[in-house]
Order: sequence, then C-alpha cells, then structure tokens
Amino acid sequence: MAVVKLIPHLLSWAGIVLVLMRGFPQRRPLLAAASIAGFVFGTAGAFILFRSLSSELSFAIIKGAVGAVFLLLWGIAVAAIYSNSVRDLSFSRGARFVDAPLCAGIGALLAGVLSGSVCVSSFLATSGSPMTLLAVVLAAGVLVFVVMALDSLLPASYTVSWSGLWAAIVALLFFSSSSVIRLDIFSPLSMKVMKFSHDFVHQFFESMLIPDHLFIRTYLWGYIGLLFSKGVGFWGALTIWFTPVLLVLLAIRFELLPSVAHIRQGAQRRKQLAAAIMTRRYRLVPPVIALAVFGAAAYRSSFPSVEYWDPKPIPVSANAAGEIFIPRKGEIDLEDGKLHKYLYKKGGKEARFFVLLTPTGQLTVDLDACAICKPDGYGQAEGTVICYYCKTLIPLETVGKPGGCNPVPIDFTAREDGVHIDAMALINKWSSTVQETARVKEGGK
Repeated sequence: MAVVKLIPHLLSWAGIVLVLMRGFPQRRPLLAAASIAGFVFGTAGAFILFRSLSSELSFAIIKGAVGAVFLLLWGIAVAAIYSNSVRDLSFSRGARFVDAPLCAGIGALLAGVLSGSVCVSSFLATSGSPMTLLAVVLAAGVLVFVVMALDSLLPASYTVSWSGLWAAIVALLFFSSSSVIRLDIFSPLSMKVMKFSHDFVHQFFESMLIPDHLFIRTYLWGYIGLLFSKGVGFWGALTIWFTPVLLVLLAIRFELLPSVAHIRQGAQRRKQLAAAIMTRRYRLVPPVIALAVFGAAAYRSSFPSVEYWDPKPIPVSANAAGEIFIPRKGEIDLEDGKLHKYLYKKGGKEARFFVLLTPTGQLTVDLDACAICKPDGYGQAEGTVICYYCKTLIPLETVGKPGGCNPVPIDFTAREDGVHIDAMALINKWSSTVQETARVKEGGK
C-alpha cells in the first residue's frame, strides 16, 4: 500500500527533473547532483520535522513552502508577460541571470527539497522509518539516471523557457501534494475564496446600513445568495489556480520575434523567423502540459481517493433532568479515536453532534456542522476531519476549538462513566448555528 502511495510522488519527481534538464541542457550533471542532494535533504528534513514537532505544525510548514512556490509562479508569470512583450535591456540581463549555473543549481536543489518532503509526508506522520526513507531516496536516485537517459533521446530543439519551466515544476509539485490530503492546496483555496465572499457581502451590507427592507425584492436576494454558494469558492479558486499558467502561455505565444531587418537575404530572414516560430511553439508545450496537470490536481483535490469514516448518527434521548448521557464503553468505545455521531430530537427540532477522542487524549463534543457552511456534516480520514460542504480539512488536533470551518464545540461534562450534555443547550446551539448559515443554504441549493 505504501508503494502505491509513492507512485504519483515519484512520477512527479521524474517529471520535475526532466523539465529542469530541458530548461538547462548545458547543466545536466550539475542539475542531477543538485536534484538528488535536494531530495535527500528534503526527506531527511521532513523526517526530523515530524519527529521533533507535532504533525499539525509539520504539515503546515511543508504546505506553506508549497504555497510560497505558487506565489513565486504568479510573480514569474507577470514578469514574463512584461519581458516578452517589450524589448527591455534590464530583463535581458535578468534572463541571462536565470540561465546562470548558480541559479540553475539552486532551483534544482529547492525543487528536490520540496519534492522529497512532499513525497515522504504521505507516510511519515504515521509509520515512517529510516529504512523506508532510504528506499525512497534510492528509488528517486535511480529515477534521475533514467530521466537523464530519456532526456538524451529527445531532440535538442525541444527547449523550455524559464517561465514555462517554473509553471511545469509548480504544477507537478501541486499534483504530488494533492495526493496527501493534509498538503492539498486547492480545497483550502476554495474555502478562503468562499469565506472572503461571505465576509465582503456581510461587511458591505453592514457598512451601507442595508437591512431586509421591502424595496429589496426577493429575486435580488436570490442573486445575492449566489455569493454565499459553494460555487463561488470553487470557481474563484479555479480562476486563481489557472491564471498564472495562462499568463505564461500568453507570454510565450506573443513574445517578440528576433529582429531580422539587418539581414539582406530574404531567404535567410525567412529561415531565421521560421526557426524562431518553431522554437516558440516547442516552448508552449510545457505550460500546456502544466495546465492539464493543474487541472488534474484540482480534480484530485475535489474528489480525493480517500474513504472517510462517516458513521450513521445514533438516536439518543434525554433523561427527566434534560441531560443526554453517552457511556465511554459499551457497544461503542468513545476512546477508540474514531468519530461517533449522534442525533437528538425534541419537539420537532433536532441536532446532530459527534464525540471524538483527539490526539491530545481529550474527549470533545461538537456539532456536526460549522458556523460558516451548510450543515452537511463531517467525515474522518487519517489525521483529519473534512467538511463535506467546502472540502476543508481540519486537523484532529484542532477539533474542539472554535473558529473557521472547525466543528462548533458544545459544552459537556466528562466523567468516568461517560459524557453528559445539556439537551436544551444542544438544541439551541444547533438552531442558532443553522440559522446563521441559512443564507448559505439558500444560495447553494
């Protein structure tokens, strides 16, 4: 099973090395050495990270590094649009700097570090061992030599521009990280866009002092409700996701051709222009592939190949004192680390909640809903719970804490026999939470 998990990571790693060698064909030995060294540093660093810090913080550090590369791609894409549309001497000097051996080596080293850390994160948090890491590193080293042999078979005319190179590298890194649910970037991005839309509309209506007056017709509220739907987050995230690669494609497609006015022979001019046009077409291939890989990463993020633990809620009732009691042991063991769902009904009202033992060893009782999204509930995967509405992953260490898309915690009393919950407080908490997210339900039918 662990070998199957590593396949997308190793394939992404091989693709990164191949793109680097196409981008810097004169630096193959340097790139091979820097890539392998970076991969070794990445695997060793991730191993030390997970053994020294909590898994939540370790994943956050690696995920932050992957996200920073995406921001770098945005900067490179904007710079490419400018530099390829004007004849600017400063950018020409910058292009020569990008092609410098030191820059190529540093880029390969950093790409190797990120690839190595992402590659081993899929199992480091649970069952990583030094021998497993050694096997991964050896496999990565063998792949480098395989890629070098494959690269030597490709025509020299297939080159990669510096912007297309980074687009392909980031796309492959994102495809690799999308297979680790706690390193996924697209789902949290969708959540951020959706939350920004919610907060913007809310603040706008408050600042403009616009209440639910009669002059705002029903159909208008229907359009406003669209801003609270899940589609806003999804399509907004897709726009942010694909735009830098599209900018790179435009930069390459519309880059200025070399000046041939000084060449007197028409045949020579046409030959040089034809060669430049063909080279430009070859350079379009990596960003086109990157666009497809970005799409695959977004698809894997939206439809992860993970089976979530999502038990059917068990009906419970309250005693004469209005208290719900759930025993620690019995048919269900509350301390087994699994999410256990319950359903309480009273007077036409109902509330879903769950009980979970967190990695810190503390029981927590939470609504099966958050204060932001529709109450579609949560499922549990390895080290996380997921909001089914917006696909946001919440580390188990933070379940029981309020805020964001975390499940809404409810007050309870933990005793040796089990947990005791005030039934009326539970119903009121559920009702207020569902009422606050009513607009979300209306907009995201």
